[in-house]
Amino acid sequence: MTLDTALPTPLAVAGQRLDHDRSDLGEAERHQRARLALLRLAALEDGLLPASDPPPHDGVLSEAAADAIEQWLERHLQVPEPDEAACRRYHAAHRARYALDERVQARHILFAVTPGTDVVALRGRAEQALLLLRAEPGRFAEQAAALSNCPSGAQGGELGWLGQADCAPEFARELLGQDAERAHVGVLPRLVHSRFGLHVVEVLAREPGRQPEFEQVREAVAQALRQQAWVTALRQQLMRLAARWPVEGVALEQADSALMQ
Repeated sequence: MTLDTALPTPLAVAGQRLDHDRSDLGEAERHQRARLALLRLAALEDGLLPASDPPPHDGVLSEAAADAIEQWLERHLQVPEPDEAACRRYHAAHRARYALDERVQARHILFAVTPGTDVVALRGRAEQALLLLRAEPGRFAEQAAALSNCPSGAQGGELGWLGQADCAPEFARELLGQDAERAHVGVLPRLVHSRFGLHVVEVLAREPGRQPEFEQVREAVAQALRQQAWVTALRQQLMRLAARWPVEGVALEQADSALMQ
């Protein structure tokens, strides 16, 4: 009997391997390494970084390369300033995002991502649990006790009441400030990704908080639009760079990473 021992496609940019240190890189880290490698090559080409700069070690850039990439981004990303009308339209469509003192009562099941974790298999287990609990939410406490890598599993996954300051930003983004179509009570229909891993989350109750007027949050709204424009400009530049320096082992347009936040 022959076992399938196929290895992931090597990660490389312009023919240079980026995954010599690890063969089990998660998808997000593969994207991050490829993007940084492209930006480093662009900074080298612009003369912002000396040719003697060492390549990334274990995915970590030299301090000089990080500074050069920052300079390159400032030089090449054109981010327009949002006007008043655009800010007002955005605020009208996303008022819930600026609610003050909003809270949710929630519980979760954590599938932790640790070094060496088979992320594909982990995601499969998490998706299976999510499907089960959407169909049978009454089994949440039982499944939390059996599956969760968080100490809260012993209490059925209970997290209590959470506000903006009570959880990681990426977790808060999925639970708080949701527009009406995403402000679920019950088992969320999608996995929540955080720095700790994958979460199946049930929202038990919501306190919506109070919504300030546009004038009170105008700068926060403008910053959100600037960030959207920056991400769009960065995506466009990365696609242009990938056409110049071929990327192997990852499809850049398929996932977000910390660089794109």
